[in-house]
Amino acid sequence: MAQTLDMKIEHTFTQTQPSQTFVQEKKKIGILGGTFNPPHMGHLVIAEQVADQLGLDKVYFMPNAKPPHVDPKAAIDPWHRARMVKAAIQGNSRFGIELLEVQRGGKSYSYNTMLQLKLEHPNYEYYFIVGGDEVAYLPTWYRIDDLLKLVTFVGVNRPGQPRQSNYPIEWVEIPDLAVSSTDIRQRLATNRSVRYLLPDLVAAYILENGLYQDERNDLHRPLL
Repeated sequence: MAQTLDMKIEHTFTQTQPSQTFVQEKKKIGILGGTFNPPHMGHLVIAEQVADQLGLDKVYFMPNAKPPHVDPKAAIDPWHRARMVKAAIQGNSRFGIELLEVQRGGKSYSYNTMLQLKLEHPNYEYYFIVGGDEVAYLPTWYRIDDLLKLVTFVGVNRPGQPRQSNYPIEWVEIPDLAVSSTDIRQRLATNRSVRYLLPDLVAAYILENGLYQDERNDLHRPLL
């Protein structure tokens, strides 16, 4: 039987609020946003590789409340996803979790989020991490030109993938790991193994809470 996990998350901002002695300190901060439905090894590899290659002080995983896609994703309760992110990043002191979008609720627009974070942390230099396949959709993002004034975009691409964009993108190449949340959910729903695709603590949380067994019910499954 899986060991019971304590994955409580306080409803407060995760990033340290600036203090009188901290105001002048500059840091390079990565933001990896997403639905994380569920978070998997591929997400961790992306964050680690970007942090290592760009010399970031911290990478914050930022689960969204409701993705602002044209075809909305059916995602489980955002607090379940936040707890799984917390479980996934345990053991890596360079990783953190940013709960702003989950706490705010509603559709998550990156411009609104980054504007608030930049106001709270004016001395942070933010690096916004997106997959290479997402770069092509940047022209459709809400207030993309204004967002570019707040962050440096980091495009994560796989070997052999073209690096093309009309926007300034700092590219980082990562190992080609064919892992996706969609595939993992399908595996879980059909009782197939997800070992080595998910961090062990995430797999244990999913098992304890009965997630992804029936996606129709997951949308309304309460927190335990």
